[in-house]
Amino acid sequence: MLPSKQYVIGATLMMVLLIIVSICLYNPERMSQFKQKTGWLQNVNDCSQKLDDKSTELAHCERNLLMNDLNGRKASLNAVTSWLAPIIWDGIYNLKTLNEQHKDTRIGLFVFAVKKYIRFLGPFLETAEHFFMVGHNVTYYVFTDNVNNVVKPKMGEGRNLQLHEVSADKRWQDVSMRRMEILTAITKERMANEIDYLVCADVDMVFNDHMGVEILGDRFATMHPAYFLDEPQGFSYERRPISAAYIPYGEGDFYYMAALYGGKVEEIYKLSTACHNGIKEDQKKNIEAVWQEESHLNRYLVYNKPTKVLSPEYIWDTDLPNGELIKRKRFLAVHKNHEEVRN
Repeated sequence: MLPSKQYVIGATLMMVLLIIVSICLYNPERMSQFKQKTGWLQNVNDCSQKLDDKSTELAHCERNLLMNDLNGRKASLNAVTSWLAPIIWDGIYNLKTLNEQHKDTRIGLFVFAVKKYIRFLGPFLETAEHFFMVGHNVTYYVFTDNVNNVVKPKMGEGRNLQLHEVSADKRWQDVSMRRMEILTAITKERMANEIDYLVCADVDMVFNDHMGVEILGDRFATMHPAYFLDEPQGFSYERRPISAAYIPYGEGDFYYMAALYGGKVEEIYKLSTACHNGIKEDQKKNIEAVWQEESHLNRYLVYNKPTKVLSPEYIWDTDLPNGELIKRKRFLAVHKNHEEVRN
């Protein structure tokens, strides 16, 4: 007896679905290189995987399936870059294994809070205590022109707060660029003896979900959430050849946001030194890169590739489109009147 038409259609649809999920979850051409380079997903074939591990893999699969409906660039939604650096999305790492590997790692969090931006420091630190590197040794390096008004949050074991006095420049653009000068000095003079990795963040943000050791690497940077689906020719790079931050058309991979980046202390010293020198070169010519320190950061990372790239999960703004692609919004921009806080 021949199977019914409905049975044939149903079986065919099930087979197509299984093929799509298999392709999404396993890419044999990339996976062996990816595992060898990053050490992640080592137990992908281990039948003892827990249900929650599978759910995160399926979430990654769901994001990849949504790519079919996108008109924009899709490279940012992959799990690995063209130079085989991992792109950190939920579900591509084993957090238990990474926490064990980093149980003695010392981590710093560098943040500037000057002038009216001091109002954002309290929520920043409080949410960091709930979501940032929980269970690990963390030193907060806070630079502010208002040390006396900083309220120290209740802090966990192995976590401490360092307050550093710094003068505030008149223009917010100068405040932004000054951070590279401070980073160059402090990474050379003291951080090498105090921490292993440094995370640099903007203060007008709040932690909203887990951000842990999965981000750590020699050099890591975060895709700008407003550009992650754009082609490189549309990135807001500095395009004037006269600037030290110049990036010509045809070069570049992602546009990185200066609100979250980091790496090993010695690598951040190299990065901040290069950016600070570029800023000084521009100042001698009486010019300023289009996005100040962020332009110089992107220039550096075009020619010194990040060893990890953080997906837009790690910086998000709830006003942006394509939020359905971002299942975990870990670090959120605070909505504010930009003109009011900058003046």
